[in-house]
Amino acid sequence: MSGQVLVFQLLNGIGIGMIYFLLSVGLSMIFGLMRFVNFAHGALYLVAAYTAYVVSVLTGSMLWALLFGPLVAAALAVVAERLLLRHTYAMAHEAQILITFAVALIVQESVILLFDPLAKNVPVPDFLGGIVFLGPFVYPAYRLAVVAVSALVALLLWVALERTRFGAILRAGSESAEMVGLLGINVQRVFLAAFALGGALAGLAGALAAPLRGVEPFMGLEALGIAFVVVVVGGIGSFTGALLGGLLIGVVQSVMSSLWPEGARLMIYGAMALVLLVRPTGLMGRA
Repeated sequence: MSGQVLVFQLLNGIGIGMIYFLLSVGLSMIFGLMRFVNFAHGALYLVAAYTAYVVSVLTGSMLWALLFGPLVAAALAVVAERLLLRHTYAMAHEAQILITFAVALIVQESVILLFDPLAKNVPVPDFLGGIVFLGPFVYPAYRLAVVAVSALVALLLWVALERTRFGAILRAGSESAEMVGLLGINVQRVFLAAFALGGALAGLAGALAAPLRGVEPFMGLEALGIAFVVVVVGGIGSFTGALLGGLLIGVVQSVMSSLWPEGARLMIYGAMALVLLVRPTGLMGRA
């Protein structure tokens, strides 16, 4: 592999990794806060990607798609939490997995009914359709914009989690939800807000990824598998771990797609196994 190709794939990996971070950080946060296993998380990514497709077709603007995609995903997360998921918190993890996986399949089949099982392309915004010169290297402008937007969202999320009362409540809830309730805080509202935030972040990941990979009904299940890998690699419940895990998996997948295209997906799980051998709790996880 030449040096220029390696740099290009590393940049690609960073872009993909930031999308994986947005996708997985909500899943990690919800499990860390509520000990809730949410197999419907990939469905939020799927719904946002198709929302981006519909909005871009109707308006011709990908910017509106980036706004409506996260909003629709957050709304779906709130509705699912209020109508169904809150009744499963006290159940065993096996029951949570079955119920949320059923929700994911319902969303997937609904997408097939509304559209069709064929993949569809989502256009890149015209003003981001060119290339950017990074010294001697060239890089697609949209992929660079994905990195910039994801980094900005990551910074805002860090500030929200570390410097606001809401973030303090979420961090305290990840230690002991019962203690938070004893302090007079409405834990159900905290759970609902966590679902909405996680849904919006997964939705943003889906909307950003749509022009890069297109949309198809089975992308939610694929995203779910990658999100769990990132969460396990980074450490359950860790914001920093989700960021490091997403970047690591993104870079491994991108670089291996040039070195060994057939095994790029396999190497994601190989990287996860290697991390767990060294740190069983993940890069930033706690015992």
